[in-house]
Amino acid sequence: MSATMLHDLFHVSIPIAEKILRPVIVYAFLVVCLRVFGKREMAQLNPFDFVVLLSLSNAVQNAIIGEDNSLLGGLIGALSLLLVNWLVIRFLFRHRRLDQILAGKPAVLVEKGRLKESALAKELLTHSELLTMAHRQGFKSLKEIQTCVLEPGGAIFMERKDPPPEDRRQTELLARIDHLSVQIDDLRKCLPA
Repeated sequence: MSATMLHDLFHVSIPIAEKILRPVIVYAFLVVCLRVFGKREMAQLNPFDFVVLLSLSNAVQNAIIGEDNSLLGGLIGALSLLLVNWLVIRFLFRHRRLDQILAGKPAVLVEKGRLKESALAKELLTHSELLTMAHRQGFKSLKEIQTCVLEPGGAIFMERKDPPPEDRRQTELLARIDHLSVQIDDLRKCLPA
């Protein structure tokens, strides 16, 4: 390796403090933006959301690295992002109330089997997007859903109206086995000892 190559790899051309501060500011900005623009970005990525997230990482790249393209500068930036994320997670873990305020509240999309159009509109979710989410969780249609909640972190919870056929069959089999056990006990009582 030449001296020039080593210099280019390990010479950070901007101050280290700036190299650390840039990713921290971008991190805070992105966290706030994702919170403001809703849970939808985390719940399901349609092609448009996917393109936005890919472009977002490219758009903030220069803000994170600044005028420095060195290997060491990139490692410092990456370490700064990981460290600030670790600190934020630890802080919020110890301050649950603040975590709940920042995370927001769950959005109930289906309640007692009824689709809540206003909640879907607030989260900017269409019927077809909700149906896609339902399919991923094993539902054939939205009519099968008793409750659907979009959690603050983007997770989807769905509960069936009726138990699935496998659960019904198992319950029926257990009931028949219990009934047969009672009949066998009755027969044993009738037999001479």
